[in-house]
Formats: sequence, structure tokens, C-alpha cells
Amino acid sequence: MFTATLRRLIVPMAALLFLAAAPPPVKTQSPGFTRMAVGGFEVTALHDGILRLGPQLLHGIDPGAVSPLLAREFADTNEKGVATSLNAYLVNTGEHLILVDTGMGSCGGPATGHVIENLKAAGYRPEDVDVVLITHMHGDHVCGLSQDGVRLFPKATVYAADAEITYWFAPASGTDALSQYRGQVRQALAPLQSLHVLKGFKPGAVLFPGVTALDTHGHTPGHTSYLFQSAGQSFLVLGDIVHFHAVQFAHPEATMAFDGDEPAARQTRKILFDRVAKEGWRIGGAHLPFPGIGHVRKDGDAYAYVPVEYAPLP
Repeated sequence: MFTATLRRLIVPMAALLFLAAAPPPVKTQSPGFTRMAVGGFEVTALHDGILRLGPQLLHGIDPGAVSPLLAREFADTNEKGVATSLNAYLVNTGEHLILVDTGMGSCGGPATGHVIENLKAAGYRPEDVDVVLITHMHGDHVCGLSQDGVRLFPKATVYAADAEITYWFAPASGTDALSQYRGQVRQALAPLQSLHVLKGFKPGAVLFPGVTALDTHGHTPGHTSYLFQSAGQSFLVLGDIVHFHAVQFAHPEATMAFDGDEPAARQTRKILFDRVAKEGWRIGGAHLPFPGIGHVRKDGDAYAYVPVEYAPLP
């Protein structure tokens, strides 16, 4: 009798459990940062947001070959273009807190401009950054330097290649592919110039212990990639060597409409891919899928991108 009574109580309770609704979806993503160690350096990848780039921006490749390459990589593509990450990299060397590129800042819409909020989520403050290294001066890399005439990293000295600074502050010729961006760039950099915290350097300069500037011009005249080395390990921040990872590793000859010197950009990409594959360096790409960190493998006459796996810090 006790068993029958218990059964009568349990069955309605079980039915109630099945009828209970699940909690509502959270509808927010996790903070956009992740970390890895490079010897004694700590690297934090920071997500600034998503751009959409149209495949028609690719040059030097048969347009009919692009869609199959995007489909092979399951690229997020819609009528506005291919979803393309915008990443920055924060490197704590123990002596300096170095930010490589600053993201879109207020120059874009709500889908971009999230470097500072993700830097804070990662446990740092903008005023902790004492060095900013600029790969090149397109808006999605420098607009995050300032807003409304106020520096957003108030204690940082900002470094860019001499050739890059010279180009963006030279009188516009009206004929080059990049001149349309000059006003935006100059506005972002104006507070730095007035305070004399914008510094130039020559190609190949060792800027700080374990931090070397590599000349990777082509996308812009002074485009620079930064090599971080510590305790026998290396990490290269590429900048804009790659925009469409699904296409340009398989076809490194493919260039971008944004490349100021397309032949030079093509040659630089091939030389750099060869070196990175040979050396086994880890890379960080401004437009590789977040966190944009991985390796490059030689694949016949082409290359392949191999993302790193998430792992705890040592």
C-alpha cells in the first residue's frame, strides 16, 4: 500500500518537471580575450569586433575560384560580405605592457570598437598600457587611439615605422589608393602629435628587449609586423598580411583592393609565409578568426593555417 501511494505522488511530480520551462537564453557572448605564454611573455588576444568584407575586394585570383574556397572553410558569408575578425594583441613583457594596434574605436559601428572593454575584462586598464605598436595606419588599427581629441591610452608612447608616418602626413597626391583615409588617420593621431608621443623607427629596429620590427610593406608603405621572442619561443603579429584566410593561404598571390602596392604586398606575403613556416613561429593576424593565433604550414606550392588550441597557461 505504501509503494502504491508513493507511486501516485511521484508520477505527478515527474510530469511537472517535464513541463517546467528552461531558463531564457543569455544572448551575450563571453568576453573577447584569451591568453597564451610566449616564453616569459604573456600574450592576450583582444577582439575588437567583426567587419564584413566583400569577396570582390580580392584581386589576382579568378573570381570563380573564390566561392568554393570560402565554402570549403565554411566562411560566414552573406549579402554584406564575409565576416572578418578584427583583433589586437596585448603583450606583457614584464617590463612593458605593449598593445599592438588599437582597433576601430569610434570610427565604425556597434559591431567594432571593443578593444578597451575586452582589455578591461582581461584584467588591465587603458592607463596600464605604456607602449602601443602600430602595424599600419588604416582606421581599423589606429582609430582606437583617441576619441574626440582625447588619448584613450593616456600613458602610452606610440610607435610606427618612419615610412608609415611620412606617408600619412605627406600632402595627398589624389592618385594613390590610400589617400581617402588620410583625414580619419590624422584625426586619430592628432592628440599624440601635439604631445610628441608618436615615435618613428627604421625597418628591423629592436624596439625593446625581445621585440623586433619587421619590414612587411606593401599593404601600406610602412606596414610592419612585430616579432616577440622570449626563452626560445616566438610570436609574430602579422598585421594585415592576410584578410581572407580561406583564400590567401591557398592562393598567396591574391591581393586586396586595400593594398597600396599590390605587387609588393603579394611578394611580402609569400616571403613571410615561407619564413614563418620554416621557423615554426606562432602568428597573430589582425583579420584571422579570433583569437587569430596559429601556425603556417607549407602545403605544396601553397600554405595552410593551423589555429592553436585553447590551453591553460603553464
